[in-house]
Amino acid sequence: MFYLFRRKPAPIRANLRGGPLAPSIRGVVNFYNAPGGTLVCADIRGLPPYQAATNANPVGPHGFHLHENGTCEIGDPDNPFLAAGGHWNPDNQPHGNHAGDFPVLFSNNGVARMCFFTNRFKPIDVLGRSVIIHENPDDYRSQPAGNAGKRLACGVIRKYPL
Repeated sequence: MFYLFRRKPAPIRANLRGGPLAPSIRGVVNFYNAPGGTLVCADIRGLPPYQAATNANPVGPHGFHLHENGTCEIGDPDNPFLAAGGHWNPDNQPHGNHAGDFPVLFSNNGVARMCFFTNRFKPIDVLGRSVIIHENPDDYRSQPAGNAGKRLACGVIRKYPL
């Protein structure tokens, strides 16, 4: 599976940048057209170190979602990227089954690499939306958005030349 990270970048991708709460985050999320859906591949660096939950929420694994709006406007530096809206949910499913609900990202010394397949959309369907990395893991139950905490990084999904 390692070859997936050495492929040419997909023509549809999001370049992620950390916001004021985690400025060191940088990464790319590629959306590859696949039979019956999309292969989503993420290569993220600069994630904060894991902190187990004690009397507060943990830091990591990190919630990872598609959001409705294609903007990474910071707005409030203490609660950034709210302009990206909620999770993308084109078929009005309960949380945990949104098309924009992705698996959590696990940081390994600040690095997370992951690929997964989804049949919920094709790459063209997500153009102009955003990808968000959250501080906490998604619980996949709380409505409407999984209680994943503050938004650490954002990237708008765009089409790039090959």
